[in-house]
Amino acid sequence: MRERERERERERSMKLGSTAVVVTSSSVAALGFPKNYYNKPSWFGQLLKTNMFPHHFPILSSSSSSASISTTTEDSSDAVAAAKPKQQHPWLIVGLGNPGKKYYSTRHNVGFQMVDALADAEGISISGVSFKALFGKGFIGNVPVMFAKPQTFMNASGESVGAIVSYYKIPLKQVLLIYDDLDLPFAKLRLLPKGGHGGHNGMKSVINHFKGNRDFPRLRIGIGRPPGKMDTANFVLRPFTKQEHEELDFMFQQGIEAVRILLLEGLNKSATFVNSTKSMEQLG
Repeated sequence: MRERERERERERSMKLGSTAVVVTSSSVAALGFPKNYYNKPSWFGQLLKTNMFPHHFPILSSSSSSASISTTTEDSSDAVAAAKPKQQHPWLIVGLGNPGKKYYSTRHNVGFQMVDALADAEGISISGVSFKALFGKGFIGNVPVMFAKPQTFMNASGESVGAIVSYYKIPLKQVLLIYDDLDLPFAKLRLLPKGGHGGHNGMKSVINHFKGNRDFPRLRIGIGRPPGKMDTANFVLRPFTKQEHEELDFMFQQGIEAVRILLLEGLNKSATFVNSTKSMEQLG
């Protein structure tokens, strides 16, 4: 009688791909079905619908006749952990500038303006306040991103940026700083994988809070040199003219595309795109 029962159980071993699922009356009962339930024509389909494999049924390799038929909860947990995709670090995109309406339209705040243009294009709100910054989260394509506009005033930008990077444990290669550059022609973009501060006080502060580490990408936006003998500090706090705003709008569209390429295809392709773009004046 016991031999006949064993034979019936062997007949009910079902092949799934390259493995055999061994189903017994006791394992069926463990799911809450009657012990004789697997005599019904549709028993196996109903069991599959429970989605309980391999937790309640031992798995045998089709290539091994002596494999153990014990499956533990620990084994199942390991399999689930192995299948779980690795969590993706977000990108942090930071625009540098000074807080308040008084400074918003000035040359020194073009980093803020670029981040706002990018967030608007991607439908991401930067209305939260965290780490002494206006803050927002979202996605560009399938890549998680965070936007930040430090409200510490330019020269202390690192207080905010350093705190965000530390809290979220963001790799520096995924921290993009966007800021104004006197040494580039007006509305010219330059994307670099790393570098110094170039005399920019906001970047000085960020690098200091990164403990001197300069290995993070940056998108520099040209604002040109002051005319004549104008003081540099006065020049960077001057607002843009109407004509300059038109050129900036054109440049912002190029910047938006450059950031998208950076996040989705990599820095090299983005840098190639940036370096091959022409200004509105050149196209005219």
